[in-house]
Amino acid sequence: MEKQEILVVDDDQHLRMVLHQTLEASGYLVQIAESGEEALSVLKERPVDLIVTDLMMPGIKGTELIKKAREIYPELGAIVITAYGTIERAVEAMQNGAFDFITKPFSISQIESRVQRYFEYQKLRKENQTLKQKIQKYQIDTKIIGESHAIKEVLNYIDIAANSDATVFIRGESGTGKELVAQAIHDRSNRADKPFRKINCAAIPETLFESTLFGHEKGSFSGAYRQQKGIFEESNEGTILLDEISEIPYALQAKLLRVLQEMKVTRVGSTVEIPVDVRVIATTNRDIDELINSSKFREDLFFRLNVFPITIPPLRERKEDIPLLIDHFLESFKAKYHYQKKKLDSGLMQKILNYDWPGNVRQLKHMIERALLFSGKEEVITEKHFRFEEEGNRNGSKSQTIPDEVIPLAEMERRMIFAALRKTDNHRTKAAELLGITVRTLRNKLNEYEQKGLMEG
Repeated sequence: MEKQEILVVDDDQHLRMVLHQTLEASGYLVQIAESGEEALSVLKERPVDLIVTDLMMPGIKGTELIKKAREIYPELGAIVITAYGTIERAVEAMQNGAFDFITKPFSISQIESRVQRYFEYQKLRKENQTLKQKIQKYQIDTKIIGESHAIKEVLNYIDIAANSDATVFIRGESGTGKELVAQAIHDRSNRADKPFRKINCAAIPETLFESTLFGHEKGSFSGAYRQQKGIFEESNEGTILLDEISEIPYALQAKLLRVLQEMKVTRVGSTVEIPVDVRVIATTNRDIDELINSSKFREDLFFRLNVFPITIPPLRERKEDIPLLIDHFLESFKAKYHYQKKKLDSGLMQKILNYDWPGNVRQLKHMIERALLFSGKEEVITEKHFRFEEEGNRNGSKSQTIPDEVIPLAEMERRMIFAALRKTDNHRTKAAELLGITVRTLRNKLNEYEQKGLMEG
């Protein structure tokens, strides 16, 4: 088992040495610093598991040290040592992220027990996170909705892929649920309790790609103030999702291919190869064959990624799943919008089934949510509440009830709330009834708008 590392910070040399010897004898790795400034220098060089720091020191005080240290490592724990007269400041330190404090004078057994209690707490916290991941796995499994042959085939592929370590390449249009499938593969695999890291290749500046994937050493480029692991190292023993892999710069594709073949990474600014054990899943919504033919994507990298291909069908090819998806969305929105029952008019359902859904499941979900807002307190969602989008209608027919403008759902919700208030002469109870929400929900929304400066006169 890897030893936990503690940084002891105290301007009193005698106390610093006592703490060093005590904690080392208890089986911990111990670093020491005589000031807050020196402690921050140590932390910029390497991470530790816990800081034990005096509160009142020349220069950077313990409270400020904890605050600055947690800016570098947000999950870093701290125990504060304080004199009797500074307990109020110790409490302030705890409010800034310290785990516990101990007052002077203290015995060796006291400091040992506080440190042990911190690491026991961390162990329980990690076990709780693992439990949450298992719950999340169940929740994700239940989000892959459908009874069509096409979606059953995808679910079958998920089970097959989950029982192997093969690289998976997921193709599908935007909004089909590629990330959800990737998450399900990880959650059903033997790596489920290990990290699942997602990286959107389209969102990373080209100059930071290599560092993001493989890490860098301190000073390897301008702004590299400390050593940083890349996503491959951070995902060790787990799964990496390379979302929109087709957007990765061509110059970096050869390096990624080598890492996939050898399972070793070299940080920027280093020549040391670091072994990694990761499962890679890649996705794209583009025509990868066209990119290969136009020399924008390496064919050898594609072959290495495409060991286990999965293609997610667009919603227009599995329309028999639409009623199930709508039922699922209506059920999932209950808690958010505080209604007991909602259903769709049969005429509207037929029009939904005739629509081509260029934005796929994501578009359907957003439009159902929008219709809920328009329906207010009414139990049945009808055509007057539902607004089809014109662009992407593959049948070429004109869309029904085209909106004059497309606005975010949050803004639409705000407008509906103030429209209800105007209609009821600012009678909040009546407005809430009209909207089909509780007065408390309405009050919370109005408080939110007031804080954001979004109130209407």
